[in-house]
Amino acid sequence: MSHILQRVANSIFKQSYQVAQQVRMVTTESNSTKAKGLQQFFENGTSLPEQTWTGRSWKASELRLKSFDDLHKLWYVLLKERNVLATQREEARRLGIDKSTWTNAGRCKKSMARIKFVLNERQRAYEEAKRLAEQTQVKI
Repeated sequence: MSHILQRVANSIFKQSYQVAQQVRMVTTESNSTKAKGLQQFFENGTSLPEQTWTGRSWKASELRLKSFDDLHKLWYVLLKERNVLATQREEARRLGIDKSTWTNAGRCKKSMARIKFVLNERQRAYEEAKRLAEQTQVKI
């Protein structure tokens, strides 16, 4: 009986591992990581995408839940996105096309400002805790 259970467990483990690998491949693939050099600043290999979808900026309450490493990575993702949007805006200006990518760039800037705010909150809390710890050691 235990031999059968072990086979079933191994089968389930293999299936879940394969699904996890597929999910990881889907979530980590992006057009900018495939592109090299300056092509990273163009979406799908074109200077102006046909249709754009926009999201919202990150809220400070959401960012407070992230680790330092996650915030660091998110900062650079947003920086790269700002560069892509600036490239698109400049290309639209050059071609005389009215593209409203300025609002998207504003969302990136707002998210980046909120990341700085959250990191500053953490730094102030750390310094305050350090100061209180030093005060209690002096009293002892």
